[in-house]
Amino acid sequence: MCIMKKKLLSAAALAMACMLSFAGCSSSSSSSSSSDSDSSSDASGVLNDNVLTVAMECGYAPYNWTQPDDSNGAVQIKDSPDYAYGYDVMMAKHIAEELGMDLEIVKLDWDSLVPAVQSGTVDCVIAGQSITSDRLEMVDFTEPYYYASIITLVKADGPYANAASVADLAGATCTSQQNTVWYDTCLPQIPDANILPAQESAPAMLVALDADKCDIVVTDQPTGLAACVAYPDFKLLDFSGTDGAFQVSDEEINIGISIQKGNTELKDKINSVLAEMTPEDYTNMMNDAIAVQPLSE
Repeated sequence: MCIMKKKLLSAAALAMACMLSFAGCSSSSSSSSSSDSDSSSDASGVLNDNVLTVAMECGYAPYNWTQPDDSNGAVQIKDSPDYAYGYDVMMAKHIAEELGMDLEIVKLDWDSLVPAVQSGTVDCVIAGQSITSDRLEMVDFTEPYYYASIITLVKADGPYANAASVADLAGATCTSQQNTVWYDTCLPQIPDANILPAQESAPAMLVALDADKCDIVVTDQPTGLAACVAYPDFKLLDFSGTDGAFQVSDEEINIGISIQKGNTELKDKINSVLAEMTPEDYTNMMNDAIAVQPLSE
C-alpha cells in the first residue's frame, strides 16, 4: 500500500481530480450498515439471496467515492440517495456480473469494514485493503485485485521536494491515514521523523499537507496520482525499485477483497473471476477510475 511482486503503473495524467469531500472515509460522515442487511451467508458460506453485498468507504478516490447521480455507471448506495463509483465499484460490478448476481453497495467508515465482514453483515469488502498479516487473522482474502506501490507526497516548493530516498526525508513532520501500512509501517522508517497522530481518512491527510500541518504524507500510487491533480502544488515522490525505498512486504502492497473467515465458496468464486483478468485489465480499470473522479470542492 517499494518493493512488489507485480507493480502496476497508473497513468499520472489521466485524472479529473481527487474529491476532497471523500465522505465515506470519515467516520463522522459515513453511514453504517444495519445488522439486518438483505444479503447474508449461511454457516457453510453459501450466498442465499443471489445479492453480492459489498462494503466500502465511498470516500477513498480513486478506489471509491460518493457522487449524487448514476453517471458513468455508478451504483446507488444502500439506504442513501447517493451513488458510489470508482475502481472498487467497477470491480464489484464486474465480479457480480460474472457471477450472475445483483450488486449492493454499503457505505461504511474505514474501521467498520473488517467488523462488517466478520459479523456477516456484508459479503465482502472491496475498499483498497492491503492483505496484511494482522487482517488475515480476522478475515480471509481473495487473490490481489490490485498491486499498489507506496509513494510520498510533498509540496513542490517544500523542503523535501527533491528527496530521492526515505533517508532524504529525515526529520520530516509527517502523517497518513490511520490503520494503514502507510502510517504503521512506513512512517517509522523515516529517520528522526516527527510523526503526527494518524488522520481518520485519506482526505484528511491530504488537507493536512495542503495546510502545511506536515511536510509529507505517505500513501499509495493511485491515491497520490489523484491527489496531484486535485492539488497542483503537490509533488509525488516514488522511491520504488531503489535502495532508498520503503521496506514493505508483498502482502502490504497487495490489495485484496476481504471475506468472512471460512467462506471458501465466495472466495473461490471471486478468485475464479480475478483469474481471468490480467495486470493490464487492472491498470486500465484504475486509469478509467482516475479519469472520471469528481472535481475537488
